[in-house]
Amino acid sequence: MGEAKDVDYYLKSDGLDSEREKEIGQHIGYRYDVNLVPDYSLLTPFLKQYIEAMGWKDLNWLEDVHMGYEEGRSAVFDRNINGWVVVPEDMALPHNQQERDMIAREILIKFQMSKHHPLVELGEAYRKG
Repeated sequence: MGEAKDVDYYLKSDGLDSEREKEIGQHIGYRYDVNLVPDYSLLTPFLKQYIEAMGWKDLNWLEDVHMGYEEGRSAVFDRNINGWVVVPEDMALPHNQQERDMIAREILIKFQMSKHHPLVELGEAYRKG
């Protein structure tokens, strides 16, 4: 079996334990802090409509999407392109992390659905038929 960890290991470490955390350069907080589970009262109108359209009861795959930082700017990580989507500089963001995370989720979905997403270009280049 693996080596036993100190009970406060996650409080004392930098949190970059998983390969994914090392890859993105920040820890995935909800793994350690139940308080980071999304507060559904903070859903944006867009997210409410999106969840309803998808037929979901919760945020599903969006629960681990959080507002982070890329080169000192607020950004959200898009796993599909393995890169950061930077928040426009003129966009005012709330100070509450839960509200920032909801905005990050909305930005990510809108970017993934836009014609500017890199996968659209790949789809056009490699789509059969």
